[in-house]
Amino acid sequence: MDLTGKKIIVTGGARGMGAATVAAYVEAGATVVAMDVLDDEGRAVTEAATQTGPGSASYRNLDVSNKGRVDTVFAEAVEQMGGLDVLAHPAAIQRSAAAEDTPVADWDLMFAVNVRGTMLTNAAAHRHMKGAGGSIINFGSISGLRAEISAPAYSASKGAVHSWTRTAAGSWGKDNIRVNAILPAIATPMYDEAIARLDHDGRTAHYWQNEEAIALGQKYGDPKEDLGPVMVFLASDGSRFITGQLIPVDGGQASVR
Repeated sequence: MDLTGKKIIVTGGARGMGAATVAAYVEAGATVVAMDVLDDEGRAVTEAATQTGPGSASYRNLDVSNKGRVDTVFAEAVEQMGGLDVLAHPAAIQRSAAAEDTPVADWDLMFAVNVRGTMLTNAAAHRHMKGAGGSIINFGSISGLRAEISAPAYSASKGAVHSWTRTAAGSWGKDNIRVNAILPAIATPMYDEAIARLDHDGRTAHYWQNEEAIALGQKYGDPKEDLGPVMVFLASDGSRFITGQLIPVDGGQASVR
């Protein structure tokens, strides 16, 4: 679980699961470049992680849906660090709507960020890892496994991430690059914001669809305690023979076969 010497990019690193991942990697000794569109929060996260050490972190602005920016910013980060061993890709957005009333703009935005962003960042990481191998960790969701009545576009986008992860793993194994996706049930600002938009009936329904199914305590996990160690493992050499997997980190909420 030691990441000393590892060079890592973390997208969506300004808050939530991305911020927890940055902190976990720096605590394990890695050199990290965090990327996000929330500049003030991103700089604060990386400065705090670096002060704690023993690794270090820095920040760069990135819209993961923009191919030109992805290619440029990844190249700059790799030059800065002297290589790339791991990409952790939590960056994503969520919008709610009924299936019959899904705004086209929301659909397009979620597919641009969640799906195109996954493809673009993964492909950029592959180019920089191809010679020496590495680990790519995508973020799927239980939403990509089941019907999501209130979030159809998000569900579809995460299903696409699952499919892409399997395909990339199969394609890049020859380059010694492993590609996995975790399916987290972790309490984050994005989760809190989504819950806040629900009325009483909506929150009740959400509990019975989500929290009640979590065997370990009927509540979402903690980013630092429950997610961080898993992210470190998947970045470490201890996971060197794991690829193409959808791995729930959700207290038993989902079952993947």
